[in-house]
Amino acid sequence: MDLNPAFLRIIRVAEICKICKENKGIPVSSTFLSIGECMVEMAPTGEGTFSMGFAGDTLNTAWYARKCLPESWQVSYFTGVGHDEISSQMVSFLENSGIETGAIRKVDDRTVGLYMIHLKDDGERSFAYWRSQAAARLMAANPVDLKNAMSGAGLIYFSGITIAILSPEDRKHFFNALQEARSRGARTAFDPNLRPRLWEDEDTMRAVVTEAAGLCDLVMPSFDDELTHFGDETPDISATRYLAAGADMVVVKNGPKNVICATADKRESFQPKPVSNIVDTTAAGDSFNAGFLSEFLVSGDLEASVAAGSRLAGTVIQNRGALVDCFEPA
Repeated sequence: MDLNPAFLRIIRVAEICKICKENKGIPVSSTFLSIGECMVEMAPTGEGTFSMGFAGDTLNTAWYARKCLPESWQVSYFTGVGHDEISSQMVSFLENSGIETGAIRKVDDRTVGLYMIHLKDDGERSFAYWRSQAAARLMAANPVDLKNAMSGAGLIYFSGITIAILSPEDRKHFFNALQEARSRGARTAFDPNLRPRLWEDEDTMRAVVTEAAGLCDLVMPSFDDELTHFGDETPDISATRYLAAGADMVVVKNGPKNVICATADKRESFQPKPVSNIVDTTAAGDSFNAGFLSEFLVSGDLEASVAAGSRLAGTVIQNRGALVDCFEPA
């Protein structure tokens, strides 16, 4: 069955299931699977103290997706955790948030990573990390666990951080499992989230991120990262580069500026609604991705999806921390 135009590569669950039944005999479930590293977050309260929570780029997106998607969708998370108390608390947090955790890999003699947010006066932030012994680094060490985690997913979402923390061998496991899942009908979405200090070197980062993009139906970069680390002069250049790598659709986020949505045969630009009261930009891109994907999976409407992602991100950055409860769903 012809899936062109490429905007229809990520479509309503019923349509995905129909296509897969006709072409491959294997239905795709209405499951949003997010894969990556969930960490302990120490966030400033504004009173000289810090509050403890759990967050991480792919977890943030899963958490918001659970709030935005219909109840008929299942949201699952795959990572690695230890057997210690803080790992148990993290898994309980995910479950209490309505996120399915059955596939999470438990690793002996490891725990979970931790990061601390430092806010600047303009709402921008910097981070300090403690993650060298994080169990998430070994989440792809067992190909069988990885395959089982991806089995039956309707959408598989991951980021540059997901693959950055893996060993080169485990990245191969991850990409092989991703290709197999796609062959069974799963759609894939990827935020490059370029963080060079997590990589062996910047050349490796650029090469592996480009390889990952070529395995994806949808790539969702942030232009400031692409400008800094790939030297792209405009968001259009970023979109063109990822399309050339093999992505079917690219959605380039650019802060308060226009969002560029591109396929091989179409390119559109959308202006997000301005936000004036910026408090903390943590999870801005993660929440945009959640709002966009949640709307696009249900309606397939590109303009509505950009609006949903922008609206959710705009609300999140007016609050402190990565996970904001008091928001109006996208």
